[in-house]
Amino acid sequence: MHARDVAVSMSTVAEDLPAREAVRVLAAQDLPGLVVVDGKGRPLTVLAGTQVLRMALPAYCQDDPALARVIDEAAADVILDGVGDRTVADLLPRNRPELPAVRGSATVLEVASVMARSNVPLVAVVDGSGVMTGVITLDGLLDRMLGT
Repeated sequence: MHARDVAVSMSTVAEDLPAREAVRVLAAQDLPGLVVVDGKGRPLTVLAGTQVLRMALPAYCQDDPALARVIDEAAADVILDGVGDRTVADLLPRNRPELPAVRGSATVLEVASVMARSNVPLVAVVDGSGVMTGVITLDGLLDRMLGT
């Protein structure tokens, strides 16, 4: 079995996309994160949903979650206003992890090795030009390895 046999499609976003649009994609597709690609469709990194929350929440709520109780539910709807006019690039951490990538011909064991070494639960599958053709998630990889 090869990487191309295990890979699934996943939404991608460009670094210059408004962060609000990325949040909409995350929510609409119930994803834990999004693959960030360059202008040619080559994978760069992953924008984790938790990173979006980190940028949206007021600092006092992050410093002391008990202070979040002072915000009523009606006001909580405006929390994402904290994202403001930022772009996806603005939401990425400074030391962003590079998204590991393999060719479609990589074996499942190679994919597992790359995933384990990178400590990222997602591996991009790329073509000869480095353009992403799909992704392999940890869950999907384990399902294939266990035959479930």
